[in-house]
Amino acid sequence: MALFTPADRKFVEAVVRLAHTNPFLPERIACEQTALGAEFDSHLSDWNVRYEDEHDHPNLQRLLARGEATLEHARERLARHPDAHASEAPLYEDFLLAVLYHRHRFGFDELIATSGRQAVSQAGKLYRALAGDAERMLAPLAGRSTLAEQLPHLFAGFFQIRRAFGNIFRLILGVSRPAVRLRAQVWESIFTHDMRRYRRTLFARMADYTTLVTGPSGTGKELVAQAIGLSRYIPFDAAAGRFHEDFAGSFHAINLSALSATLIESELFGHKRGAFTGAIDDRQGWLEVCPPLGTVFLDEIGELDASIQVKLLRVLQSREFNRIGETQSREFRGKIIAATNRDLAAEMRAGRFREDFYYRLCSDMIEVPALWARVQDNPAELRHLIAHLAQRAIGPDGEALADEVMRWIEEHLGLDYAWPGNIRELEQCLRNVLIRRSYVPPATAPAAAPVTARDELVTAMLGGQLTADDLLRRYCALVFAETGSYEATARRLKLDRRTVRAKIDAALVARLQAG
Repeated sequence: MALFTPADRKFVEAVVRLAHTNPFLPERIACEQTALGAEFDSHLSDWNVRYEDEHDHPNLQRLLARGEATLEHARERLARHPDAHASEAPLYEDFLLAVLYHRHRFGFDELIATSGRQAVSQAGKLYRALAGDAERMLAPLAGRSTLAEQLPHLFAGFFQIRRAFGNIFRLILGVSRPAVRLRAQVWESIFTHDMRRYRRTLFARMADYTTLVTGPSGTGKELVAQAIGLSRYIPFDAAAGRFHEDFAGSFHAINLSALSATLIESELFGHKRGAFTGAIDDRQGWLEVCPPLGTVFLDEIGELDASIQVKLLRVLQSREFNRIGETQSREFRGKIIAATNRDLAAEMRAGRFREDFYYRLCSDMIEVPALWARVQDNPAELRHLIAHLAQRAIGPDGEALADEVMRWIEEHLGLDYAWPGNIRELEQCLRNVLIRRSYVPPATAPAAAPVTARDELVTAMLGGQLTADDLLRRYCALVFAETGSYEATARRLKLDRRTVRAKIDAALVARLQAG
């Protein structure tokens, strides 16, 4: 006798696949549809781009209700004939974990929102509830399953998944495809593409892999870094009923462009008393302060002096560093995330950025899209972002402010405005409209585009590598990057506006505006 009926087995396998799928990729929706069949509700089925829909979406409610019933029926069959279902035990265990996570996910949300002693008490209470459910469902597999022994680790994994899910939605806004792809990339930076392998071994090794975040200025690279840094795995001590570290204080950001070379070195590595003028006491740097499960975020890594690149290279290679003026080696046990809006390939060619340092930085890379590319993909993106910024700025009256800002943009900038300052500029526009009912964009004189993008165009032209269509497409992008307007580009090139819109390459425009 099979543990699952054919229909139930199809459902169970789809749920298990769903549990190991990146929640921000289309595969998640396909798994939900396979699991629910005719019960699948296509209305807002892409809830995973709208966090607010998760709590009451009918597909999720149906998945959990059917999952609970199917799991209980399987447990009863397993209790009656434990030996007959030995080959299906691994599938049963995987299904149990998926149901346990969804059954207790809101408990994890409450835990994330709590702090201090109450969080310790609440963590212990939630663990006992989850462990009690698991032990009851695993009782028929007594002596044949090691899952019960793994419960503290699995509990910590559930807590991490829930934190990552919330952090990604809270920090990376948007409904466009570039925004959704960015969330999927961040998820992989936290868990990799293989959740099973992550659960087995990689959960304890992700600090070994540095993440490099690139993209134009003002796109939210630090928010991406926060989403990753605040979502690291934290072990759970079942005996003490508490997690080993507090995730809330585990992220340390340093803007390298705002500091002198000497100050950067002191901030990162610390110094010994008397190491330089003004060093009146021993001082710990951020690499020393950062806990083993914490993260140091180095913003504007492209600005880093070559001498400090060498010292950071040692940290990435050996996990060791020295305070300034001290010979004692110290160990860095956390994770490093770096960000830049510079073209590091060009910086290396110019001799300003070390190749060996670059290859240590880029084991994991994320490129944050420009606001213009996101809005071009989905015009609703602009209203979505303005609504969020308005609510954050003034609270309950944010919806009215968002309407006002949208009207002003439509009337004065046009919906095809390029937003060269990206989300940072959009936020400034909203504040200006809030206070003065107007916004004056930066000077529209042609800005110097990144050397590499222009060099590539010139080289391709001189080498006869471009078709006429390629040349027109790239030249339209070049002019649009300077004007920020379809109309102005069309006038300058003496082309129809529709032709310009069809020819412009959004990715190339973003690169041209990045510098």
